[in-house]
Amino acid sequence: MTVPQKVGVVGGGRMGAGIAQVFAVLGSTVVIAESADQKAALDRVETGLARAHERGKLTLSPAELLSYVTTVASPADLPSDLDLVVEAVPEIPTLKVEVLALIDKTVSTETIIASNTSSISIAELGVALNDPARFIGMHFFNPVPASTLVEIVRAPTTSADVVERVREWVSLLGKTEVLVNDSPGFATSRLGVCLGLEAIRMLEEGVADAESIDRAMELGYKHPMGPLRSTDLVGLDVRLAIAEHLASTLGERFTPPQLLRDKVARGELGRKSGKGFHEWESK
Repeated sequence: MTVPQKVGVVGGGRMGAGIAQVFAVLGSTVVIAESADQKAALDRVETGLARAHERGKLTLSPAELLSYVTTVASPADLPSDLDLVVEAVPEIPTLKVEVLALIDKTVSTETIIASNTSSISIAELGVALNDPARFIGMHFFNPVPASTLVEIVRAPTTSADVVERVREWVSLLGKTEVLVNDSPGFATSRLGVCLGLEAIRMLEEGVADAESIDRAMELGYKHPMGPLRSTDLVGLDVRLAIAEHLASTLGERFTPPQLLRDKVARGELGRKSGKGFHEWESK
């Protein structure tokens, strides 16, 4: 198996920075395309590497690994000779299509293009590319460095060679892959959101408080994290966007509860804002 030598990541938020970090640790040179704040993107990678170093997870120093990572302002500024580009912009279909079309025009025809989308059909996004055979879903989980799972999403047009190369790269990252066929929400978001939305409805209806609902699933079903705490970790705004997309494609059972809409409107977004369904220490 061969490590991808050059990797591009479009989007330098929490997920994009995490993806950049794990590929840098693997030994790839990484370019992050971030239009809003390139310094903040690098700071996120630096912080992640420092935490990994504290846990004894690195063989090279954080400073040396950080030197593998650079930034540019736009996908149009990415090098053309990348082995892989992972799109990790917000879960807005029109934005993703726009970004993917720009990536497609910029990189070599040999570059594999992946989306980190957690819910949007890969076939739907693939219309942005001239050759959708090289397009695949690589759904990483938050926090990327600590999570052991990558959901690989294969569209009907994705080539078998691309699937195998991505499976190899996921293995080299030290992560476990699940391979699923393309469908809105795939396997993980579809099931995770379904459970999370029902937990929110239970809270809304006064069945139990948030701590009790989460503890019931953790102790009774051996979930490592309850559905409301998991929603806080993902981000209530992210979960709302996914639920709205799934409701539009799979039906009303994914309609977001009003409580979720209200919390997002108040800026209660979960861990990243300090408050969601639980209280969190500000980072």
